[in-house]
Parts: sequence; structure tokens; C-alpha cells
Amino acid sequence: MASKPNLKIFSGRGSRYLAEKIAAKYGQELGKVNFIDYSDGEMQPSFDESVRGAYVYLVQSSFMPIENLFELLLMIDAAYRASAYKVIAVIPYYGYGRQDRKDKPRVAIGAKLIANMLAAAGVSRVMTMDLHADQIQGFFDVPVDHLFASSIFVPYIRNLNLDNLVMASPDMGGTKRANAYANHMHTSLVVCHKSRTKPNEIADMKIIGDVEGKNVIILDDIVDTAGTLTKAAKLMIDNGANSVRAAITHPVLSGNAIEKIDKSALSELIVTDSIPLKQECDKITVLSVADMFAKVMHQIYENNSISDGFIL
Repeated sequence: MASKPNLKIFSGRGSRYLAEKIAAKYGQELGKVNFIDYSDGEMQPSFDESVRGAYVYLVQSSFMPIENLFELLLMIDAAYRASAYKVIAVIPYYGYGRQDRKDKPRVAIGAKLIANMLAAAGVSRVMTMDLHADQIQGFFDVPVDHLFASSIFVPYIRNLNLDNLVMASPDMGGTKRANAYANHMHTSLVVCHKSRTKPNEIADMKIIGDVEGKNVIILDDIVDTAGTLTKAAKLMIDNGANSVRAAITHPVLSGNAIEKIDKSALSELIVTDSIPLKQECDKITVLSVADMFAKVMHQIYENNSISDGFIL
């Protein structure tokens, strides 16, 4: 009987902080990989150990700068050409996920393009978390394991022991996610309706639902400039909410977003470590997804079901 292929975990430079935690949870050391940076800006990854016939997990979120994505593509190609048995891209944050459709003429569908690039590089499987749109899974012709941060958010929210709890969506697009939390937690749901004049700038916002005397949890997949989030928090406090917290998976937090959060009406922003924080903030709580990813990686390696670990 043939022996089971070895399992090896490697990391790109952008997500090494998380890959080290995932490897530790899995119970093994992170694999050795070397990166050469040329003076003109080119990079070249090389594995410093054999990956022939192995399950190779490559951990790298594709947040900015774009080099993080290209580094992952080069690592996939290197593992594929080194005769790895399976090359599995572990992408906790799938960058360009907001470009999932043509919402106006003559624009790219960036999420599909990234899927094509990963496939062309030789990826066998993709593992990611809280995609901006579920249909992105259909952009791939290889298996996609779509994990949910609710597995760590729900226990944390319960441990807060807040009464008069209500779940909220910061916009109409996030209603499905917030409704799933509301149904699971047996709470009511409120939605913020906003209109924009241009990207990242809100013209008007209104609350659909009652927040008076409530402790509100705003739910979303990405917090970028924090404009929508902080405006929604202020609006809810102005409408009588006791407190407003947010549980948002991917802390992109571009520009002065952290400063906005620090000065906002939010009591707390709960995020994951899919993207490293650029600076610390007393209002931001970071929950690690390392254990969740390690468990799913083990289940895949053993050909076991992964659905049992999902809360929502």
C-alpha cells in the first residue's frame, strides 16, 4: 500500500505572522522558503526543501501591495514545477473580491481574473474566508473551501453577555450575512441604507429598524476606509442605541481608518488576523483564525468533511 503524501506548510512574506501560528496549531514547523529580490524589483521564491509528492499548503493573503498576490503566484508555480502532489493556496483574505461583477460599463471583473491567474499558476485547491461575494467560488474550476469567521465571532459575541442585542448590516449588500447571525443568535435585525455620490464617499444614510435601548453588533466582511462603519455607529447612537460594536472579518483599514475608529462612537471593533494591523488601537480586538484554518487543513489532508466546523 502506497504511503500517504507528506504535508508541508509554507508562507509568503506578507502572511508569515499568520502562517507561523497556523503551523504551530497544526503541530509542525513552517517550511523553509527563500526569496530573492532583484534590484529592478523582480522577486524569485525558492523552496529550500523537497516538495516532491507532498501536500503543499501556501499561506498568503492577497492584500495590498500587489506583490503579495504575485509572490503567491510564483510560489504556486515553483511548487507545481517541483512535482508537489497537491498545491493548495490558503488565502484568508481574497483581494480584489469587491470586483465580482460589471457594475458599470468597461470595467474588469478583478475577482475572476485573480481566479484565472491562480489556476494558470497550477493551484490544485483554494482555501479562503468570508469572500465579498459567494459567487466568487464559481469563478474557479478547482475546489474552493469557503470558511466563515462566524466560527470565532459568535462565541466571542456570546461571551460579551450583552442584553437587548441586535444585529446590523451597514448596507443592503450585507443583509444576508447579518440576517444569518440574527437567526442564529435569535435577535432582531436592522439595516443601514446608504447612497453614494462616488466610491468611498457616503451622501446619505438611514436606519431601517429599531435600535433604541439596544446593544448593536454591526457585521461585515471588509472594513476599508471605515467611513460607512463610523457613520453608521454615530447614527445608531443618535437614534438611542446603548452601545455599538462591529465584527468585521478583514481589517483592510486604509488611509486614516484607524484614527476614524479611535474617535468614533464604536465601543469596539472585532476583526480577524487575515490582514495584519498597520498600528494598534485600543478599540480594536483581533481574533486569530489560525486554529480554524489548521483544523480545516487537517480535515482536507485526511479527506474528511469540513462542514461540521461551520456555525453559519
